Amino acid sequence: MRNIDNRKYIIALIFVLIPLTFVVRLFYMQVVDDKWKDRAATISENKILTYPARGIVYDRNGEKIISNEVYYDIHVIPRQAKNTDSVAFIKLLGISMEEYSKKMAKAWAYSSKKPSEIVRQIPPNEFAQIAPELYKYPGFFEVARTLRVYPKKIAAHVLGYMNEASPRDIEKDPYYKPGDYIGRTGIERMYEKQLRGQRGVKYYLQDAIGMATGEYENGDYDTLAKQGKNITLSIDWELQEYGERLMQNKLGSIVAIEPSSGEILAMVSAPSYDPNLLVGRHLGANYGKLQEDTLLPLQNRSINSAYMPGSIFKTVMALIGMQEGVITANSSFPCNKALLGCHNHPTAQGVSDGVKMSCNPYFVQLTRRIIQQGKDPSIFKDAAIGLDIWAEYVRSFGIGVDLKTDFPTNVHGNVPDTDYYNERLNFRWAFSTIQSIAIGQGEVLITPMEMANLAAIIANRGHFYYPHFVKSIDGADIPDIYLSPNQTMVDSQYFEPVIDGMWRVVHESGGTARRARIDSIAVCGKTGTVENFKKISGKVYQLTDHSNFMAFAPRENPQIAISVFIENTGFGGTWSAPVASLMIEKYINRTIKDTVKENRIINANLIPDVNDIIRE
Repeated sequence: MRNIDNRKYIIALIFVLIPLTFVVRLFYMQVVDDKWKDRAATISENKILTYPARGIVYDRNGEKIISNEVYYDIHVIPRQAKNTDSVAFIKLLGISMEEYSKKMAKAWAYSSKKPSEIVRQIPPNEFAQIAPELYKYPGFFEVARTLRVYPKKIAAHVLGYMNEASPRDIEKDPYYKPGDYIGRTGIERMYEKQLRGQRGVKYYLQDAIGMATGEYENGDYDTLAKQGKNITLSIDWELQEYGERLMQNKLGSIVAIEPSSGEILAMVSAPSYDPNLLVGRHLGANYGKLQEDTLLPLQNRSINSAYMPGSIFKTVMALIGMQEGVITANSSFPCNKALLGCHNHPTAQGVSDGVKMSCNPYFVQLTRRIIQQGKDPSIFKDAAIGLDIWAEYVRSFGIGVDLKTDFPTNVHGNVPDTDYYNERLNFRWAFSTIQSIAIGQGEVLITPMEMANLAAIIANRGHFYYPHFVKSIDGADIPDIYLSPNQTMVDSQYFEPVIDGMWRVVHESGGTARRARIDSIAVCGKTGTVENFKKISGKVYQLTDHSNFMAFAPRENPQIAISVFIENTGFGGTWSAPVASLMIEKYINRTIKDTVKENRIINANLIPDVNDIIRE
C-alpha cells in the first residue's frame, strides 16, 4: 500500500515538473536568450530599407545647383505576372527581349512571391508614357526613388556624378548595400558622407507563404530615413555659366579663386558635357560615348592636366631672387639674345620692367644667380645646392605639392630638384644644362589650379588659403584646414615690384596683355606662351604653342585671382588674357561693357586639327 502511495506522488511530481520545464525554457528563449528571439523574428517578420533624399547643393548666392527628382523602377512579382504580352511590354519599357528574359529568369530564381527589379531609373518624362499602360500587365508595378538632377546643365566636372556601389565600395564601407548609389567624382564624391543621409528601416509581418500581413509591433521599431545635409559651395553659378560660354569650342580651362579665403569661384574645363547625361538608366551608354570622344570631355583639365607654365613663372623667379638677396628690385640685365631668344624691347632696368617686358635673358641671368651662388668650387655641386634651395622656394608657392583641395585629384605640378636631374642626367649637369626652368619651360610643370593659386598668392602679397569648394555644411563646420593661411618663403615686401610689373603688363604700352584691360578696374596679369610637343607615331613634333594667362583684380583689396589656359592657340595675350578679363569684369561688375571683345571670344572656334598645328 505504501509503494502505491509513493508512486502516486512521483507521478504527480512528474506532471508538475514537465509543464514547469516548458515554462522555464520558454521564458529563457523569449526573454533571456536573444538568439531565439532573433530566430523567431526572421520567421515571422521582415524588413525593408527606406532611402533618404540626398542633400541639396547650393552656390554661394543660394541658387540651387543640385537637387533631387523622382525616378521610377519597375518591379515584378513573378507568379502574378501571367499571360503577359511580352512583345508589347518590352516595347513599352524600351528594353530588348534578351534583357527582359534574363531579368524575369533572375526574378523567378530569387522568389516567385517576392518582388524583383526589371527596369531601373526611368526618368519622369519617360515614365509618363509608361504609367497609363502599366495596369494592363498584372504583377508589374512601379517603385519611386530619388535621383540627382542638374538644373543648368553646367559644371559637370565640379559636381561629379553617381553610380552603383561596387563590391569594393561595399567592402570598404558596410553602410552600402548592393544596388545603392555612391558619389563617384566631384562634389558628389568628396562630400558623399554628408550628402547621403541615413537610411531608415520598416519592419512588417509576413505569413507562411511570404506575403505581408501588417506592421511589426505597430511600427515601434521602425526608423525614419534622415535626409542628407545640404551643402553650400563657393562657386558663383553665374560666373561658372559665363566661363563655360567663353570656353565653348576651345580646349583648356579657367580657374577663379577669391584670394582672401581660397574659395573657388569657378572651375571650367573645356570641352565639358551635360551632367544629366550621367543620371538614370542611360548612364552607362552615355558614359561610353563620352569616353570615346577624342576631345576628352571627361578629363578635368583644371586639376588633372599639368603643363609647362611658360612666362608666368618669371614672377616666381623674381620673388625668389629678391628674397635670396642675389638681386634687388632695381637690378638690370641686358637682353642678350645669345643666351636665349627674345622679342625686341629696351633693356629692363629692374624687376618691374623685366616682368612687363617678359624678357627671357633677364630671367635666365637672374635664375643663374639663384642656383649658382658660389657655395662650392665645383659648378656641379654648386648647382645642386642652389637648385634644392630654389625647389624649396617654388614648392612653398603651392606648386608640385598637395594643395589639399576638397576635390579628387592625384595630379600635381613638377618642381625638378637635384634627385630629379641626377637620375635623368647621370649627375653631369649644371645651370647651363637646365636654364630653361628660368622661363617656365623644360621640366617645370604646373596645373591650372596651381596657377590660379599662384595668382592668389601674389594678390595676397605672400600667403594663400588652400583652394576649396565648400562654403558651409548644414549643422557642421567646414574643415579647419581651409581657415588658416599658408605663408610662402618670400617676405611680403618683395611682392610690390612684381605686382607693379603685372599691372604694367596690362595697362602700359609695350605690355604683353593689353587685351586684358578693363575700364575702371586695375588688372594685374602675366602672359605665358608655352611650347608644346607631342609624340605621333614614334616621332616628336612641335605643335602650336599653348596660351596662358594669370591675373588678379583689383590691384588693391583683390576680389578675384584667375588662371586661363587654352591649348594650341599661340601667344598668351591673344586669347587667354581677354578671356580672363571678361571673367573678372563679369564677377566684379556683373555686366560686360566691351561686347566686341566678348563676341570675339564666344564666337571663336579654337579647337585645332592635328594637321594644322604640327610644325615641321
